[in-house]
Amino acid sequence: MAVHASPRTAGDPAAVRSLVAAADIEIIPLRSADEKLKAVPRGSTVTVTTSGKLGLERTLEFAGKALRAGYEVVPHLAARQLASEEELRGFTGRLGELGISRLYLIGGDATAPAGPYDSALQVLEALRHIDHGMARIGVACYPEGHPKISDAALAEALRDKQPFAAYMVSQLCFSPGALVSWLRRVRGQGITLPLHLGLAAPMQVSRLLTLGPQIGVGPSVRYLAKQHGFIGNVLKGGAYRPESLLLEMGDALTEPGLGIERLHLFSFNQVEETVQWQQRIAGSPAAA
Repeated sequence: MAVHASPRTAGDPAAVRSLVAAADIEIIPLRSADEKLKAVPRGSTVTVTTSGKLGLERTLEFAGKALRAGYEVVPHLAARQLASEEELRGFTGRLGELGISRLYLIGGDATAPAGPYDSALQVLEALRHIDHGMARIGVACYPEGHPKISDAALAEALRDKQPFAAYMVSQLCFSPGALVSWLRRVRGQGITLPLHLGLAAPMQVSRLLTLGPQIGVGPSVRYLAKQHGFIGNVLKGGAYRPESLLLEMGDALTEPGLGIERLHLFSFNQVEETVQWQQRIAGSPAAA
């Protein structure tokens, strides 16, 4: 499918196709995800979420299955889910046994930490004293802020995490203007981490609203509902086209100083729809 920039957009369709073709796909490791994974072309990178409801073991189990099936795998780890340093050592040790050397580290939404780690930064500091074998560790960033953390605190945390991290993944943002403004601002503040731009894949909003409470991300879904009226717009019949956001970023998408390295597609486990969209936009090969 050809990607055309409208008069309102100045983006490079070829750059959009390239980014979409190589995008990471985020999967929630529900039991149904074992079957959904088959829609993803072999060799693609899948990231495996973690939540208090599903537990770290399920993340590890699904990560192992995906790796054995021929995918590049990036497990998520939430600092607030860790009960102890021993559990942290055990988690990274299991990854090493599987042959996984990438990790995406977040703070997590649990109200109270299960153990000694309240933030991703604390886990990054603990990992300095552990032979963990992780070659690349990603951290989260928030272009439109966080409902529970001030912008100043987010900026300070990102600066503190930078020496220990290899890249940052932006949380959901549906405003190209806000995304580019934030990225220019943090680059001006000395943040040089390559950006994996978080993008919501095409989705049935009713599915998202149903899934959120089941997997423990209800607060995130409610926050999403406030983002530029996104859900309200779709429920009223408005079309959500992820590629439009990329095109509307214009030249910023490929500006070297802004350092956009990859896309991170939030599939919300609508994996087949995500892959079909990816193939339409980028001409990706069909799943093996």
